[in-house]
Formats: sequence, C-alpha cells, structure tokens
Amino acid sequence: MKNKNTIRKIESVIELAIMAVAYYFVWKYMIFDREYFFPFLGRGKYVLMGIYFILMLVIIHLCEGFKYGILKIADVLFSQWIAIFIVNAVTYLQLCLMANIMIPVNPMLLLTVGDFLLSGISVYIFFAIYERHSKASKLLMVYGNKESVGLKLKMDTRADSYNIKNIVSIDEGIDKICQMLADYDGIVISDVSAEQRNDLLKYCYMHEIETYITPKISDVIISGGEGIHQFDTPLVMINTTGLTPEQEIVKRFFDVILCVIAAVVLSPLMLIVALAIKLEDHGPVFYKQARVTKDGKVFDILKFRSMVEDAEQRPATDDDDRITKVGHVIRATRIDELPQIFNIIKGDMSIVGPRPERTEHVEKYTAAIPEFEFRNKVKGGLTGYAQIYGKYNTSAYDKIKLDLMYIENYSFLLDLKLILMTIRIVFKKESTEGFDKVVSADDILADLEKQK
Repeated sequence: MKNKNTIRKIESVIELAIMAVAYYFVWKYMIFDREYFFPFLGRGKYVLMGIYFILMLVIIHLCEGFKYGILKIADVLFSQWIAIFIVNAVTYLQLCLMANIMIPVNPMLLLTVGDFLLSGISVYIFFAIYERHSKASKLLMVYGNKESVGLKLKMDTRADSYNIKNIVSIDEGIDKICQMLADYDGIVISDVSAEQRNDLLKYCYMHEIETYITPKISDVIISGGEGIHQFDTPLVMINTTGLTPEQEIVKRFFDVILCVIAAVVLSPLMLIVALAIKLEDHGPVFYKQARVTKDGKVFDILKFRSMVEDAEQRPATDDDDRITKVGHVIRATRIDELPQIFNIIKGDMSIVGPRPERTEHVEKYTAAIPEFEFRNKVKGGLTGYAQIYGKYNTSAYDKIKLDLMYIENYSFLLDLKLILMTIRIVFKKESTEGFDKVVSADDILADLEKQK
C-alpha cells in the first residue's frame, strides 16, 4: 500500500512540473510583453510557475485526477481535463489583471490543448508504470451476514487492485481466521458484529495487515465527531444537528450566487429546450413532483417534462415509449434537471446534498430502514455523495451511508469538490458495475468452492 501511494505522488509531481514548465514557455515566448510583465522576468517567473503549479495541484486533487490505479483511466483523464480548463481560465484572468488589459487568448488556448495532450500522454504512461510496479492485493474476505458477500462482485470489477482469493464466515472463529491471514496480504471485513470486528481490527493493526472494512452507520456518524482534549481521557463530541448556522449561511450564499449566474448563462439553452418541448406535443414545459427535503418538508421539484402528459397512468415498457423525442435527448444529457436551479434559488434545495426522494419512497425506505430520516438533517441537493460515488443499483442502505459521509464531513471545499466531480459524472452513463443480473450469496460461495 505504501509503495502504491509513493508511486502516485511521484507521478503527480512529475506531471505538474511538466505543465508548469510548459506554462512558463507559453508565457515567455507567446504572451510576454516588457511593458506589462517586465517585473516578472527575473525571479518573478518562478512565482508565476509556482502559482500555476499550486493551482493545478489543488484543482486536479479536488477533481480526483491523481487517483492512478484507483479510478479507471478514462475517469482520471477526464478529471484532469476539467481541472486544466478551469486552471487555465483562471490563469488567463490573472494575467489580464496583471497587465491591466485583456491580453490575446490564443496562447492560453494553445497551452490548454498542449496540457490536454501532456495529460493524456502522462496518464497512459503513469498507469502503465503503476500497473507494472504494483500488484493486486491477495485478500481474505470475512463476512457476518451471508448477503454481504455481494461486496466481492463489486471488488472483482477492479481486479487490478483487489484479488479476493477466499471467503470465510466470522462463525469460523477469530483464532482460525487469524491463522488463515498468514497466507494473505490483507483482509476485507464485511458486515461483522462490532465486538468481533474490533478483535480482528486490533489483530490486523498489530501485525500490519492491510485491512478494509464496510462501515456501519454509527461509524460514519463518529467519523464527523470533534476530538475533545480538555481531559486526560479522549472524548469525541458527535455532531447531531447537521450543519452549523455559520455553515448554512455560507452554503446558502454560494447556492444563490452560483445559481443566479447559472440561470443567466444557461437561459438561452433552457429557452430552446422549453420551446422544443412545447412544439413537440403542445403540452406543459415543466414537470412537478412532490419531494422531501430538510426536516421532512415537502416541496415540488421542477424538471423539464421528458414524458407524455399521462405517463404515470401508463405502465413502463422495456424501451419506455412514454418518453418523448425531446425527452430522450434531455435525459441523456441531464438537461431535464436544469429547472432545479430555481428550486435552489427559492430555498427548497441546495446545489450539494442528499438527493430529495419522492414522498412514497421516503415512507417505504423509512419503514425498512429507520436511519433513512438522518438524511433530512440538511437540504436535498441537485448533486451529492450518493450521486457521485453510488451506482444505478446502489442499495438504499449504502446510499444512506454515503449521504451521511457528506453531512458529517461537510466543508465548503467538499462542496466545491463534489460540484467539480459532478461535471465528470454528467458525461458518464450510469453504471451497474456488472450487476445486470442478480447473483445470490449462495452462488458466490458455491463458485468459490469450485475454484478451490
């Protein structure tokens, strides 16, 4: 694990250094004008390169563009391209402010194209180096509830990083499992009782065994706690209220500012979509649906209508003929969600937060999982943890944990990160990660027995 992280860090620094040098040459030979930039010709050029390096580091990190070997190569590449575009746009405005004029934009466009090429070449080379010098960990999975072995199927989709060679029930006993660990690089502990999990965790910690754990909801809540060091006994104060008043004010301020700007910029696109919907079947442009947000408040979420008017009275089919021609386009591009900008400005929603569910779904999920109500400590969001890290078929219980991870670890930087990552998600088709057909826990265990 240490070796993998070291390789990633070295690769990241090399790539950033190359981009900073490329920026310097574009600035020096294509942008530089003695009248405006002469003071920066000496040591000042290193300041410019340093600022560019740091901006790239921060934005690419927020977009998760350095996760070689963790994310898929296309995800890493697209994340870096989003970051490069943002950094070069900010850098162009920075240079304009320094020169006190609008400098020609062509050199920065050329730099952006060059950075895209450098990024593409670097990512492919770094992935090849990473894969050559790292191998998938040989893992033992220990499960409590038999249904939790389904995690193996998810981890098998990343065979380059995880290699679950055996599965064993916690009922086999801690002593036997600890003996078995001698033949493995690490352990995956899935849905095991707290007491037994603690015993295993302490053993692995003592013997430096790579350990992966599926967190329980209580673990997620504790992760957002604040350490109290007023006594010689450590205390953790648990956040039970959601966001603080100051966080809510800052979050609301940026919600309004960003959405007002987005509404102005996107208004031509929204007008075109509205006109296309109206011309197709002369029906209403918007579709309203009751959703639940903070403290159980019900509001009408706005979407561009993508189905025929009586869609809810007609059964769904495999190709779903209820979807209109315009609807197919705006659903595929997620444009149907744009009117929710006005829900955010109004205060019903936030840009980032748990996705607001339909009232009937909330009742059903809460009856099955009482902790589902924990999501309502913050406003529902246009995007969120579960939308970015979840899949089409992610279970309701796992979505709750993802949403609570956001609530308990909230920060403005986290919001910024999730907004940037949403740009990447918008251009990806929703994935089921190989779960198109149902595979039971018994099937998984039986298949593993055959391999032995």
